[in-house]
Amino acid sequence: MAVSGSDVAALYTLLSNSMNADQRLRGPAEEALAQSESRPGFCSCLLELIMAKDLASQNDVRLMATLYFKNSVNRYWRHRRDSSGISNEEKTHLRQKLLLYLREENEQIAQMLAVLISKIARIDYPKEWADIFMVLSQQLQSADVLASHRIFMILFRTLKELSTKRLTSDQRNFAEISSHFFDYSWHLWQSDMQTILHGFSSLSQSYNSNPDDQHHELYLTCERWLLCSKIIRQLIISGFQSDSKCFQEVRPVKEVSPVFLSALQSFLPYYSSFEKQYPKFWDFLKRACTKLMKILVAFQGRHPYSFGDKFVLSSVVDFCLNKITDPEQYVLSFEQFLIQCMVMIKNILECTEYKPSFTGRVMDENGVTLEQMKKNISSAVGGILTSLLPNERIVLLCNVLIRRYFVLTASDLEEWYHNSEAFHHEQDMIQWTEKLRPCAEALYIVLFENYSQLLGPVVVSLLQETMNNCPTSVTEITPVLLLKDAAYGAAAYVYYELSNYLSFKDWFNGALSLELSNEHPNLRIIHRKVAIILGQWVSEVKEDTKRPVYCALIRLLQGNDLSVRLAACRSLCLHIEDANFSDREFVDLLPICWDSCFKLFDEVQEFDSKVQVLNLISTLILHVSEVIPFAEKLVQFFQKVWEESSGESLLQIQLLVALKNFVVALGYQSPICYSILLPILENGININNPDELNLLEDSMLLWEATLSHAPSMVPQLLPHFSRLVDIMERSFDHLEVAVNIIEDYIILGGNDFLSMHAANIAKILDLVVGNVNDKGLLSVLPVIDILIQCFPMEVPPLISSTLQKLILICLSGGDDRDPSKTSVKASSAAILARLLVMNTNSLAQLASDPSTSLLLQTASIPVQENILLCLVDIWVDKVDNVSCIQKKTIGLALSIILTLRLPQVIDKLDQILSVCTSVILGGNSDLTEEESSGVMSSSTSPDDGNIPSKEFRKRQIKFSDRINHISLEDSVKENLQTCAAIHGESFNAAMNNMHPSALAQLKQALKMP
Repeated sequence: MAVSGSDVAALYTLLSNSMNADQRLRGPAEEALAQSESRPGFCSCLLELIMAKDLASQNDVRLMATLYFKNSVNRYWRHRRDSSGISNEEKTHLRQKLLLYLREENEQIAQMLAVLISKIARIDYPKEWADIFMVLSQQLQSADVLASHRIFMILFRTLKELSTKRLTSDQRNFAEISSHFFDYSWHLWQSDMQTILHGFSSLSQSYNSNPDDQHHELYLTCERWLLCSKIIRQLIISGFQSDSKCFQEVRPVKEVSPVFLSALQSFLPYYSSFEKQYPKFWDFLKRACTKLMKILVAFQGRHPYSFGDKFVLSSVVDFCLNKITDPEQYVLSFEQFLIQCMVMIKNILECTEYKPSFTGRVMDENGVTLEQMKKNISSAVGGILTSLLPNERIVLLCNVLIRRYFVLTASDLEEWYHNSEAFHHEQDMIQWTEKLRPCAEALYIVLFENYSQLLGPVVVSLLQETMNNCPTSVTEITPVLLLKDAAYGAAAYVYYELSNYLSFKDWFNGALSLELSNEHPNLRIIHRKVAIILGQWVSEVKEDTKRPVYCALIRLLQGNDLSVRLAACRSLCLHIEDANFSDREFVDLLPICWDSCFKLFDEVQEFDSKVQVLNLISTLILHVSEVIPFAEKLVQFFQKVWEESSGESLLQIQLLVALKNFVVALGYQSPICYSILLPILENGININNPDELNLLEDSMLLWEATLSHAPSMVPQLLPHFSRLVDIMERSFDHLEVAVNIIEDYIILGGNDFLSMHAANIAKILDLVVGNVNDKGLLSVLPVIDILIQCFPMEVPPLISSTLQKLILICLSGGDDRDPSKTSVKASSAAILARLLVMNTNSLAQLASDPSTSLLLQTASIPVQENILLCLVDIWVDKVDNVSCIQKKTIGLALSIILTLRLPQVIDKLDQILSVCTSVILGGNSDLTEEESSGVMSSSTSPDDGNIPSKEFRKRQIKFSDRINHISLEDSVKENLQTCAAIHGESFNAAMNNMHPSALAQLKQALKMP
């Protein structure tokens, strides 16, 4: 039943009740609204309610109506199969009314309506709503300030939505919008700019004590101007292909950028004077100046060549450098603006389009390649940058970044002393574009990389200066101490380039190690930076310095300040992970290192800190040689962490990684940790666990490691296998690990495992085979092979459905040009050959089973003869695509075919004997090598005393493989005699028809006279 205009009052009541705190009113109202959403006329009724003049004061209800309207558009504007949706007539009505309602006074509702219109435009423009921009443009001609502001709000949202569409036709449409709409937007922007500057000039000369409320129209003009700025950005960024790809000049960049820069220069002087007297306009100035700089940054990134014009690039770079190196006092407090200035310089220094190009050549005398054009432009822009950045200016910028922006402020120190742990994470993890110091550090790193030969001596000189001015005995927090901290930071960030100018060994012995001898609390500032330096310079720590550096980091790890200890934790982790880590130099430090880690974990409060410490413990376990002596302490620690980490899935993931490393480190002594490991494992592989999505992957890796390093199958591990069925039924995302787990259970569990989980194995294999791609099949087929090898009589009846699918794979076509399908078919054929050799009756019964024929018929695979004979063709065809042992298996299977009482065997006799001959003659050397390695391995004592490793068990299974102990030569001889007895004259005739050379090779292979 449709919703009509008479339902507006009832709809108003429902919306009002849906916001009621009383659940008895709210619940039924929400249910009624949900049922009405898909009914025709619902959106029209909502729009009438939003536009109703008598409800203008009921903003909460009207805002709720816009939310329901937006949700209905998202769900029902496109045609859906399960709903009639919104009719074309209603859509036309809604589009028309929305563009007539442009004077909404409530800002939130106006924003929601703009978003709503943009969502509709994304779907309907240009086919169903081609006139949207024309109608809005016409409305602008006669609009007052409020209406024009709302129109620009709609335009901005709509253009932003359309710019995200990536189809070529959509991008072409957006380029057309840009060409038509840019000039109007640009002229309005310039007009509003003049109005704003005139208004600000008047305000600056006014002494009204409460002015904000009296300049509402000027404020709306400011907001409209800001929206217009965003629209111009969208039109230039998305309306033109990047000039770095098309090498075509984007004229608006050269036209707009200098004017934007001029606007910035006009706005900035008002920044300090408006802060107290006109807070509303001061807030606008903050947003406007930051936005203009962000837009210039975006222009440079999207259209670097057009931005590289000497009138644009030179003025912008000069402006930004001046603001960074010699800012007015009010600019120093304007952090977001300074950040954008630094981002601009950093991006320009990093811009690959501005760097010399070493590619490109002239195709002919008259034509120049795009690469040559790029080279020419890059050369021109490079010349501009060289003139803008003489050596003196580069050195000045470097010095200013370190001396002014790297230095910790009073507020930084207060924050550190108030909460050192939080301070560490803010410095360590904050996005570099969000805070001034990280941004300055990022700019400095790029600057140093570009001019390392010039700046290397400068930084070393500054480092020496600060160390001389502030010896290690200084304990007061003075400007010279803070400058030394900044200089240490500068040396830490560019360790790779600076190592050419500074010897780490001399620096460590002459200064850094001495810094740690002073334990005054104020020296935490320097100690933290030393900890960072020791981590950053890890590649420069040579053998004779490793031991003292390890000791220094352990000492820092034991300190009192959490920020210092966490920094040491991170650096110690870098050293342990380093390829040149010296276990010999570290081993006697392990007891105090473990205790320091456990203590630090207990003392930190924040989640990120606990993850960081746990990561260090995990890394230690992975890389040090002596873990077993500390196993008991680690088990207790892991138990405690698990109990405390309930609900913290990211922390539990880190714990699972640490436990996996722990199990690997313990090797075949891993059962000493089963008391904590098995309950955690059970929890992690339970798909009904609320954190299953987060924990399952790492839990399965832990499961695999546990089985791989188990000395024997313990009773507690056997029941866990049933969880693998649930996991595989959910998805095949973890198939590779699951295959390894199944293999581990087969090797480790043997008959006990099979008797308990035969049905589960069959279910998993049936689930996987036929439902995964070729890569997945190739991973699971070896499991089927080893099952048949270990349990040739027990397994085939259990997995008959899977074996039928292998027959289907073998007899299906489509692998001629697909190597992966060829591999799958060849491996499947080898498995069936093994089955024939090890349990002949089983494959014979499977081939004659009516359900197998039905399966092939359903798959449209015609079978003209006995299925076993069809497999002969596959074995003959794929014998060259398998391993040596599989070739022998196929040879044995083909020799058994000779004993069949079928006349068609004679037709295939020549092919069968040819394959057997080639396997006997060509495979002996490979087989001998493989078997001898198996014999040698089987005689080698397993690791860890009498406990055989998983690999040792696999080699034993391989060596005891019945295929290895059957003589293909004897089998062919014997079965040829049987074949002769069965087929008599037809056999003799077939042998006489063999090519003489083939017969000679057969006699040679069988050692016949």
